[in-house]
Amino acid sequence: MSRDSWDTDFGALHGVYRDRENGWVFGVCAGIAERFNFRLSTVRVIAVISLFLFFWPTAAAYLAATALIREKPLVYSGRSNENDFWRSYRRDHWRRS
Repeated sequence: MSRDSWDTDFGALHGVYRDRENGWVFGVCAGIAERFNFRLSTVRVIAVISLFLFFWPTAAAYLAATALIREKPLVYSGRSNENDFWRSYRRDHWRRS
């Protein structure tokens, strides 16, 4: 399992997520590639070929996947002591004067 698919608070991410960081349009292909351990370029080529062959069903499936699949949560990948430091403060702590 790659480090990008691991959440330090809840463990491994389960299910399919849209990966906006590695995606081009909405991240559906990047999320599918990560979940099923495919190469991203392979999933994109299959999506483009199916878009040319079956335009309306592919476009409808892509838009439905965009609407139904949640976006991948951000994962902190730095050192653990920095993570603990930033999590120790409340969200509005820095706004107080």
